[in-house]
Amino acid sequence: MPEDLFSSDKKQIAFSSVQAGDDDDMDMTPMVDVTFLLLIFFIMTATFSLQKSLQVPTPQPEEASTQAIPQETDEDPEFLTVEVDQSNTFFVYMPDGGDPEEAPSIAELYVKLRQARDDTEKPFSKLVVRAHEDCMHESVVAALDAGMLIGMDEVQLMTITGDE
Repeated sequence: MPEDLFSSDKKQIAFSSVQAGDDDDMDMTPMVDVTFLLLIFFIMTATFSLQKSLQVPTPQPEEASTQAIPQETDEDPEFLTVEVDQSNTFFVYMPDGGDPEEAPSIAELYVKLRQARDDTEKPFSKLVVRAHEDCMHESVVAALDAGMLIGMDEVQLMTITGDE
């Protein structure tokens, strides 16, 4: 047996010449790569919905109105009237002078407007939305969208006060 192995002299063995603290920084390149891959993945798989837009002309107080709405649209055969009251309930007025049909929800408004369009021999081309001044904007937009959705050529908006 070699004598060096069992000698009583203890020797220090240096495993590395690098001192602690020299290479403590973490490499950020893989994390940046993964972040960009996730970003590209979510951009490519996202579904974008097209939002409907309705052209509403801005009023000019100095000029007279260019689009005249008849005061009594209930009796005009070209106009189908939807009224939104202060409690956000929809009423569909037929030009034949009958009682208005109540539509408490937006889905029922679509149904009533389609029925009104399909039940007449001459389809309506114009819709007038009469909105109460205290109704919610969401209800007015829903009524305007309903007119565009069922295929009205012209959709007009009127604001009514509490005494009308």
